[in-house]
Amino acid sequence: MTPSRRNLLVRAASTAAALAALAVPATSPAQPLPKLKVGLMLPYTGTFAALGNAIENGFRLQIAETGGKIAGREVEFFKVDDESDPSKATDNVNKLVKRDQVDVLVGTVHSGVAMAMAKVAKDSGTLLIVPNAGADAVTGAMCAPNIFRSSFSNWQPGYAMGEVVAKKGHKKVVTITWKYAAGDESVKGFKEAFEKGGGQVVKELSLPFPNVEFQALLTEIAAAKPDAVYTFFAGGGAVKFVKDYAAAGLKKNVPLYGAGFITDGTLEAQGDAADGLFTTLHYADSLGTPRDAAFRLAYAKAYKLQPDVYAVQGYDAAQILATGLTAVKGDISKKAEFAAAVEKAKIDSPRGPFSLSKAHNPVQDIYLRQVVGKENKLVGVASKALTDPARGCRM
Repeated sequence: MTPSRRNLLVRAASTAAALAALAVPATSPAQPLPKLKVGLMLPYTGTFAALGNAIENGFRLQIAETGGKIAGREVEFFKVDDESDPSKATDNVNKLVKRDQVDVLVGTVHSGVAMAMAKVAKDSGTLLIVPNAGADAVTGAMCAPNIFRSSFSNWQPGYAMGEVVAKKGHKKVVTITWKYAAGDESVKGFKEAFEKGGGQVVKELSLPFPNVEFQALLTEIAAAKPDAVYTFFAGGGAVKFVKDYAAAGLKKNVPLYGAGFITDGTLEAQGDAADGLFTTLHYADSLGTPRDAAFRLAYAKAYKLQPDVYAVQGYDAAQILATGLTAVKGDISKKAEFAAAVEKAKIDSPRGPFSLSKAHNPVQDIYLRQVVGKENKLVGVASKALTDPARGCRM
């Protein structure tokens, strides 16, 4: 080979190597993942406004504790006020899914609104984490690999209280609630356990949501003379019901029991009328664990408020999201791997560690609490590691 030809080949090889190096740099840094689009669909007005704000506060607190990112991705928030109105729910959720193209939906409080969210999530494949609404069907007949809940099913606190009231020896009980999914399902859970324990629900009273004209129904309770009353209300309606119940003179003679939402986030407004009430829920104000103490201190510092169960559920919604997203290295399109990681996880919650069932509902302790002053004090565990039956789930 002549020197000129040899030089030509050497130069050609060098040029090719240089071009290849430019095309694929040996030390090319990974491109940062785009911001994670989180759609918050919560009540920011109306009777449940305080609940929506607490959920968002808890969610944001958990993200702040991990440096403002989830699995290395910065977070961009998109917010819609759902107004606790099921008739607007589909349009509202589509603003987030279709207009804003969010990666994950977080919402909501009202069970009827949550059902519409679950349908859109199931049809579109969008990841949904429910931080409150207990509609049994969300993790029952509507269950899906991309739908998770960080709160409870309506059945769980109701069933636990049914066991408690039966063990206390009450035989005849009247129930009262709003006529909507959450109230109906809570009463069904209570009735299932109470009747299994030998009791009888002698009357089921209800009024349309969010009506708070309780007087006629309180008169019916007085006439029925039950051993006790079981109730499900939340937010502003819970405040008025507890005060009206006491003002009617019923509290002295007919013990009032309820799912914990009757007194969670409402004690300041209820005042002495709530004192002594027994409730069941997956959280209490005095758990006394290091994990809960750290959470309560951080929340109080961040928001100048004491946290409630809604703040815990928002916090844990962010924990569930972080668990799944970390497992898939930030790639939210890997939904099967995301779900598998969350299903295997134990969530280190302020309420105490919990796991998720195959239907993606928390398997958790339900506590018996009693109102003492301005706190829902822990009495004991009403039901240990209670699993929702997930009736109708075919996942």
